[in-house]
Amino acid sequence: MRMRIFTALLVSAVACISSDAIAGEKLGERLARVLDTIGPDENVLVWVFLTDKGSHEAMKAAVPRNVVSERSIRRRLKVRAASNVVDYTDLPVEQSYVDQLAPHGLIVRQRSKWFNAVSGIITKEQIPELEKLPFLREIELVGRFKKNASEEETADKPYPPAQPDGGNVIDSADYGASYGQVNQINVPAVHNQGNYAQGVIVGVLDSGFRLLTHQAFDSMQIIATYDFVEHKVNVVPSDGSGAHGVNTLSTIGGYKPGQLIGPAFGATYVLARTENEATETPIEEDNWVAAIEWADSLGVEVTSTSLGYLDYDIPFTSWTWQDLNGNTTVITRAADMAVARGIVVLNSAGNSGFNADHNTLGAPADGDSVIAVGAVTSSGTRVSFSSVGPTTSNPPRIKPDVMAQGSSVRVASSSNPAGYGFSSGTSFSCPLAAGVAALIVHARPNATPAQIAGAMRNTASRASSPDNLYGWGIVNALAAINSITPSGVREVGPAPSSFRLEQNFPNPFNPSTTITFSIPVGTRHAVSLQVFDLLGQAVTTLIDDYMGAGTYRVTWDASELTSGVYFYRLTAGSFTDTKKLILLR
Repeated sequence: MRMRIFTALLVSAVACISSDAIAGEKLGERLARVLDTIGPDENVLVWVFLTDKGSHEAMKAAVPRNVVSERSIRRRLKVRAASNVVDYTDLPVEQSYVDQLAPHGLIVRQRSKWFNAVSGIITKEQIPELEKLPFLREIELVGRFKKNASEEETADKPYPPAQPDGGNVIDSADYGASYGQVNQINVPAVHNQGNYAQGVIVGVLDSGFRLLTHQAFDSMQIIATYDFVEHKVNVVPSDGSGAHGVNTLSTIGGYKPGQLIGPAFGATYVLARTENEATETPIEEDNWVAAIEWADSLGVEVTSTSLGYLDYDIPFTSWTWQDLNGNTTVITRAADMAVARGIVVLNSAGNSGFNADHNTLGAPADGDSVIAVGAVTSSGTRVSFSSVGPTTSNPPRIKPDVMAQGSSVRVASSSNPAGYGFSSGTSFSCPLAAGVAALIVHARPNATPAQIAGAMRNTASRASSPDNLYGWGIVNALAAINSITPSGVREVGPAPSSFRLEQNFPNPFNPSTTITFSIPVGTRHAVSLQVFDLLGQAVTTLIDDYMGAGTYRVTWDASELTSGVYFYRLTAGSFTDTKKLILLR
């Protein structure tokens, strides 16, 4: 018979306690309550918070940048100054401290450098000795949650015609039965511009991926995988589970023309297994925290998680809707920390439906920096199971943030490598919206997570009247991209009736000058603005992007060039114009 492991969710860290503290003084509030109800040989799953980072403290004043990847550094520079692109929380947990935990009974599971903690299993009678360690600050319970059981899992079945309009393919790709779900969020219009989220690293955190040999993944670039449940590189669970991850991964990035095309099929993927769905019902938060820290270190730019965390199974004590204030659960705090490092974090809102008295969200959807995604039908009506806000913060915040199709979503089969089916749940609206976020990152690589979240909300279908049923409405990929001005370019006026390239000002200049140009009302154009020397060689590209109608202004800093005559050329669609500028030192 399996021994019960009692757990609950971490509360705010307490102040550092002296090393000669007596037994009990380092116990967290929830752990102390549980210990009063169990026998001495019963196991508990705990966080062990440490006082410092041991030998790594010497690097506290100047944390080396190589603690994370160069890709992670570049992403963080969008939201942080170069002087603090890495910080104390990026330093690893002290290994000598970890080594001393095992002799005191702790079976280590995960480490968190962000929280300077180790999670593990220990018996009640072993805890007093563990407390005596001088570098131990606090012991608290690890949060355990259950996945919402109302979610419909994949059911393979015959699929409808290739396009919902009876076969009139209006886009350059053959989306098959997935056309409706991506067209609803205006993805084909972005694909038609050549944007498939190429070069963007997306992290998918789920319950395992048991059929990565499915044909929908044949062209997918997967650069890293890790199973945080079984502690192995392969994310195919040994117990045969992992169907859910196959479904969600195919929703965001699958590619099989005529069957299924996900919004971010050109992205690069990192896969993490964080849930043990085949054994115990509860899901431990320490797996997810370890996974998001790992993803951050690899340079992931967007994450999609289709798991919600709130209720426990009996005999575990549940968190309630009142705890979803964006600051209580460790998993929500970790999600917000990831966003503060430049990652766009999306999470399914949950499948608990509407309650007139309170929210029905699951963590970390309550995070103020997390994009929570609700579900609508193919016709745009909210699905009854889609969870609602607001958060219990002061003031309350509207949740979900945005919506996408979450009913009868086209997915790859988790059992047949050439099969397809349909699934329902916010588990599937989330990867659709995450795919849109990846398209935005590709089009606007310097946009911050806050800018991307704002663009997705402010261009959604109900942006003028958001509420806790629909959030800001259904996502619009193209409109969201268009709403973020390319880096270094400012929109300064309305669109004229024709293309126009103005003379730079000042001219002559030293060392910078401003160039103004206009794009007329109509479709978006591929815009290129380049500077050439007298030999016709390009010295810089100021703009290489798709842009809509408007009048724009861009500043060119020529500090690194020598004095002389240069030319700048604007190409937009079939329009081309060239003008001369003079740099005088």
